[in-house]
This record gives sequence, C-alpha cells and structure tokens, in this order.
Amino acid sequence: MLAKNIAESKYKLKSKPTEIVSPYANEPWWKEAVVYQIWPASYKDGNGDGWGDIPGIISTLDHVKSIGTTVIWLSPHYESPQKDMGYDISNYEAVDKIYGSMEDMDKLIEEVHKRGMKLICDLVVNHTSDQHAWFKESRSSRDSSKRDWYIWRDARYDAEGNRMPPTNWKSYFSGSAWTWDEKTQQYYLRLFAESQPDLNWENEETREAIYQSAVKFWLDKGVDGFRIDTAGLYSKKYPLEDAKFDPKSHTESDEFLFPELGQTLNGPRIHEFHKEMYSKVTGKYDAMTVGEVGVCSREETLKYII
Repeated sequence: MLAKNIAESKYKLKSKPTEIVSPYANEPWWKEAVVYQIWPASYKDGNGDGWGDIPGIISTLDHVKSIGTTVIWLSPHYESPQKDMGYDISNYEAVDKIYGSMEDMDKLIEEVHKRGMKLICDLVVNHTSDQHAWFKESRSSRDSSKRDWYIWRDARYDAEGNRMPPTNWKSYFSGSAWTWDEKTQQYYLRLFAESQPDLNWENEETREAIYQSAVKFWLDKGVDGFRIDTAGLYSKKYPLEDAKFDPKSHTESDEFLFPELGQTLNGPRIHEFHKEMYSKVTGKYDAMTVGEVGVCSREETLKYII
C-alpha cells in the first residue's frame, strides 16, 4: 500500500499544472502594466558630467526588464531652463542637451521596444517655461497673435493707489499666483513658479498647438503614451475671483490665499478638454494615459476615465 501511494504521488507530481489565465488577458496592454519611473537627472550618468542622461538609461534596460517592468515612465526630458527640474518646458519637440540628443531618444524608444517593454513620457501642458517661443511671443505685445494663449489680466489698485494682482490667489509654490509684466503692463497667471506661465486652454488654437507639438509629435516618434502632469488644472472657472478667507487654514496676516478648488481644479471644461485630446490625438494610437489629478472625490475621479 505504501508503494502504491508513493507511485500515485509521483504520478501526480508529473501531471501538467493547471494553466492560470490572467483576468486581463483580453484587455488593453496597460491594464496589467508594471510601471517603473525614471527621473533622468539622477538616474544614470553615462558620460561622467554629473547629470543622468539617456545613454545612461539605455545601459540599464536589461536590469529594468529583469525586475518585471513592462512600462517605463520617463520624467521630463524636454528642452528646459531647468528651474523646476524640466517641468518648465521651453520646447516640447526637443531633448534637453543635458540628457542627450534626439538621436539618443530615438535609440531609447527602439531599445525599450526591442526588450518587449513600452515607454511613456511626462505630458506637461498646464504651463510652459517663460522661455518657450509661444510665451515670448505672447508677452511681446498686447496685440500679439499669441497674447490669448496665456492668461493675462489687468492690475487692481487699493484705496491708496497701490498696484495689486488680479486676484488674491497664492501660487502652489510661494507668493502670488500672478506675475507682473513691466513691458505690457499686465499680470500673467502662473499657478506654480514665476517662470511657468499657465496656458489658456479656453483658446482652441492653443489646444490644437498643444496636441500637435506636445502629444502627436512624440506618439509619432513611437512613445506609447503619457503620464499627464497636473491633469485637473487646465480648466479654470471664469470669471477669476478672489479666494474666500477660511479661518481654519488662513490667518488674518495672509497676504495671498490658495485659490478655491472650484476655480482651478476639476474645472467646468476639464473633461471636455481631455475627451477632445483623446478623440483628436491619443485615441488614434494604442496609447496609455494616466493623469495626476490631486484632490478629487470618487464620483469626480470616475469622470476622468475614458
């Protein structure tokens, strides 16, 4: 009997194991993706200049693949003054020289795909750098054809005649969310750094330029999608009004107050804008998009899912 039981046990060990089928087998590839973020500046220095770079990234792809990665998220690699680590983009269609060349980027896309992985990039389109050609043109004159590509407003004045920003909003970084432009005598909105003016998504021409330069350009290059930066901020609620004083989070001495979420986050046209970008650009590719939204209810979050 013992011999028979041993024989049966051996037989069972040799039997074919039950095949485990993933519940996502028939779903889009990104449903089961394992994403590995690479912050290029500090990741791998390939030429010894103290900055991480694209050739350095390429040299580690076998390791990245070996730990189970299926998607690499590359943080901003675009041309930039680097005042906010690349989140201040001066040219969407160029690679910053500290990271390498466009040829290096083409090689990275090729090598990632060669290993069966995919590559997504950061999409930063709530704002640009103040060194972007669009903003340089916008601030050149009130009559500029790109004046309305950004959000410009006249100053206010107090009872003593002191100039004041258009609203009492505080930047998410520090100080006022408005910066005075001496040449054209108006303020521009910048929810983040002074060097990061907010784009005006209400302008259809601006949106079309964003879709072509920041999105389609890279999808045509072969990237597989985007992690969308500050994806809930593009639609502002107009007219722009002062934030209300809240004794729970502010003191009487506060000069600037954070804008009410209802005026800058999950704005009235935000889902329209994302659906438009999907219908005009990303939906035409086998692309993954995942957005950074921030404070959001469950009900509001579901509206972002296309």
